[in-house]
Amino acid sequence: MAGRRVAVVLAGCGVFDGSEIHEASAALVHLSRAGAEVKIFAPNIEQMHVIDHLKGCPSEEKRNVLVESARLARGNIQDLAELKVGEFDAVIFPGGFGVAKNLCSWAVKGKDCSVNELVKSTLEAFHSAKKPIGLCCISPVLAAKIFPGCEVTVGHSKNVDGRFPDADTAAAIEELGCKHISKDVHEAHVDSANKIVTTCAFMCKAPLHEIFDGVGAMVSEVLKLA
Repeated sequence: MAGRRVAVVLAGCGVFDGSEIHEASAALVHLSRAGAEVKIFAPNIEQMHVIDHLKGCPSEEKRNVLVESARLARGNIQDLAELKVGEFDAVIFPGGFGVAKNLCSWAVKGKDCSVNELVKSTLEAFHSAKKPIGLCCISPVLAAKIFPGCEVTVGHSKNVDGRFPDADTAAAIEELGCKHISKDVHEAHVDSANKIVTTCAFMCKAPLHEIFDGVGAMVSEVLKLA
């Protein structure tokens, strides 16, 4: 697995309007442990809005997705427009509402959303090159919109024991003509035909270490396919 070149694409910084910080960190830790060579990217666009994470409500300020993502990347980040698929073996998108607000409009329009053109072309390029794509939390909806018939998981399709409050996302994915595979938080699903690996992460109400392990399962499967 060592030496695999992996692009990680962020959507801001903070669960309610950007990338989910624990998911992004978990992915980076697991990639580091596996000896992967990682570069981090984000689109240079304005966020849909900014959420005050203490109050849980929108604020009036404006923020840029690339600038905010740089916080998570410790400043070592590039504009997504600069990503060259030929230089990488795989791509991973952590979750967070930023995916559903900034990378696409799922948060507002659900299955009728549009995907940012640069995000779409990036995913299509990896898919065309038969290079693996790793997606966690809400990020699998990107694949569901772009690759009809693909298989993904966002957890369970029913709200089992109250642990999967966003189970209706699974139904929306099915309505897009994709197959939703129910998996628990520590598991990842591999769509071998499309080389798409998904895990539910914070779509499940679970302890942080279980989410960390699930992201690890996703990273491990991505690296096996790379």
